[in-house]
Amino acid sequence: MVFFRFIIVGLLILSIAACGDKEQNKTATVETDTQKQAIKTETSSDMPELWEFHEVIYQIWHEAWPEKNTVMLKDLIPEIEAGFAKLEQASLPGILRDKQEAWTKGIQDMAGIIETYKKTAVADEKEALLKAAEDLHSQFELLVRLIRPVMKEIDRFHQELYMLYHYYMPDYDLQKISASAAELIVRMDPIEKAQLPARLKDKQQVYEQAKIALREALKQLQQTIKDEAQKDQVVKAVEVVHDKYQLLVGVFE
Repeated sequence: MVFFRFIIVGLLILSIAACGDKEQNKTATVETDTQKQAIKTETSSDMPELWEFHEVIYQIWHEAWPEKNTVMLKDLIPEIEAGFAKLEQASLPGILRDKQEAWTKGIQDMAGIIETYKKTAVADEKEALLKAAEDLHSQFELLVRLIRPVMKEIDRFHQELYMLYHYYMPDYDLQKISASAAELIVRMDPIEKAQLPARLKDKQQVYEQAKIALREALKQLQQTIKDEAQKDQVVKAVEVVHDKYQLLVGVFE
């Protein structure tokens, strides 16, 4: 009888342990999924608040402004204020951190334009209101150009470079640095094959030179890792890749 009691107790202990393992695995899976989502969000250049604000901008520019409908422009003020309030509070995703200063200035300039828009509406200064509406549309487009990738191939390259430069290098995770360098070589191929937009054809030669420089920097990084170089040399090679990437995107500015 005692023997059977020991067996039952043992089975209960094993059952509890199994449940514990399941809970731990479930927690680990949730944490992994959360981490993946956080990385996806951080490496995306999407700004939902900006596209939401586009709804009122569309009405201003494509409906009220062409018809010189200043009554409609006035009626849209609550929507402008609500949309801009959200936009003003929005944070840039991590991948756009290098755009923060320009973004902040752009938001400040937009706030000034909206104040002018509202003042001219109250004063019923029709021409000034139409000009303010035009300026608001132009400022919106400036913000869009600021965060929108010039080419999808470059955006995809930047997503991987962001992880390398802001995570793997600071932590000096050599395994991830090596894997990232190899992935960047793969993501470089579509950039080299992609055609520049027609409006940028005058920058073709500079663009080609920038691509060559970036490719060489990537090769040097891979060779530095292969040679089992010291940490400071690997870090320097990553810095060079980042600098050459900045030169490449600088072609479009």
